Amino acid sequence: MTSEAAFECADLPDPGAVLAGTDWASLEHAYGTAAGTPMILSTLLDDDQQVRSQALDHLHFAVHHQNTLYSATAPAALYVAAVLTDPQTTAPVDKKPHDFPGPLRMELLGWLGSVAHEADDKTQAISRRHGFAAEDYPPILQVRQIRPLFFAAVSACNDDPDLHVREAAIAACIPLLDDPQLRHHRAELTPLVRKVLGASTLWQYRERAIDALTAWGEDSAGLVGQRDAFAVCDAQVDATPWSDGSSWAPGDTSDPPF
Repeated sequence: MTSEAAFECADLPDPGAVLAGTDWASLEHAYGTAAGTPMILSTLLDDDQQVRSQALDHLHFAVHHQNTLYSATAPAALYVAAVLTDPQTTAPVDKKPHDFPGPLRMELLGWLGSVAHEADDKTQAISRRHGFAAEDYPPILQVRQIRPLFFAAVSACNDDPDLHVREAAIAACIPLLDDPQLRHHRAELTPLVRKVLGASTLWQYRERAIDALTAWGEDSAGLVGQRDAFAVCDAQVDATPWSDGSSWAPGDTSDPPF
């Protein structure tokens, strides 16, 4: 999928306008008011690696803590989407021993994928079965309404020269393509899902490929996910600690395979 095709969907806002034009004090994240969030978000592109990493932590630990969408999540995600292709996002961030490899851009794509997953059709169907409807929770509706904007930014990274970024971008596209305006892009994304995610050295991406292709009615023959479902319990590689202490792939909020 070319960058030109990706941006036919929507025009991204100016990141500075998102920060300045949002009433952050009226919004909330996991720990209360999001009044301080715009200042923290602006440091995602800081020259200091530790400062960038702390801003990334704010996204994970507060704005989208434990996979929850808050009133501050959608505007923060808009800012992240708007800065994805900034050259500074190719800079490194602090990594823990079992983190996925890749620069800040990969981490931001994984975060956007997780936000999108919490508003996709499958997650909403599960919520409905438990008596929780998306229309009763504005943060979910806000994310669903701006999925074309996210897709414009995320899909522009599908041909990134860094394989780790490409994998994260393609994975983040998958939940976005539930949107009726974007569903026709599934045909374009299918070869990338199969060839890039399906051939990944990371089993989480391979399983994501199998699940997506199956859901879209596409052939997933020949793709292999996690061979030993219990191996993840003891694995010392291929895991990313999330804010809740669990280990999972960037943007992956599905149930573990055991």
